[in-house]
Amino acid sequence: MLNPEKRNKMYRTRQATPIKIPLPRKGTKYVVRASSHSNDSIPVSIAVRDMLKLAKNAKEVKKMVNQKLIKLNGTIVQDIKESIRLFSILELEKSYVLTLNIYGKFTLEETKTKDERLVKVTNKKLLSKNKVQLNFHDGTNLVSDEKVNVGDSFTLDFKGKIKKKIPLEKGSKAFIIVGKYSGQNGSVVSVEGNLALVKLKDLDKEAKLNKKQIIAI
Repeated sequence: MLNPEKRNKMYRTRQATPIKIPLPRKGTKYVVRASSHSNDSIPVSIAVRDMLKLAKNAKEVKKMVNQKLIKLNGTIVQDIKESIRLFSILELEKSYVLTLNIYGKFTLEETKTKDERLVKVTNKKLLSKNKVQLNFHDGTNLVSDEKVNVGDSFTLDFKGKIKKKIPLEKGSKAFIIVGKYSGQNGSVVSVEGNLALVKLKDLDKEAKLNKKQIIAI
């Protein structure tokens, strides 16, 4: 039997699971905790079993992992607890992107995109020889000489090569990732300092948001 400390690192109660993770409130007392960023990601186990309904239980998901049937951002999944972050690509028989619905809950949408993912620059670190380390919203990073501002987005292939730069600026398409408008699409009306005025498509209204709350798409 797992000791309480180790259990808390690997599992958490169903009732303690963040509401953005679409997990039925009734069921087994404990569910798998994502291996990292557990409050802002979903573990492979929950994605495959509860969201995609491609397995009946964690044991079946583990069997799929052992058979190397699941990939995350182009890399074979090694553990059912691996974290799937926003806009990551999960591959089984089909490809799915992790996004948010209009209720602010995680959802996996089928996508034809099989070799690239969207990332947002959240921080920059100057290295030697004019190289800059770009830190992304999903915990990954890239060393590049690309001129970019914090808040801008990229599409990257699964080898880390930049395919497209998407500045966060007036006229940019935006997706809300934090706050009461999570899951809403819109367009950037203006950017001033750390704030962006966004016209929300489905709500037919404008909202002034911190740039941390949106991602250019």
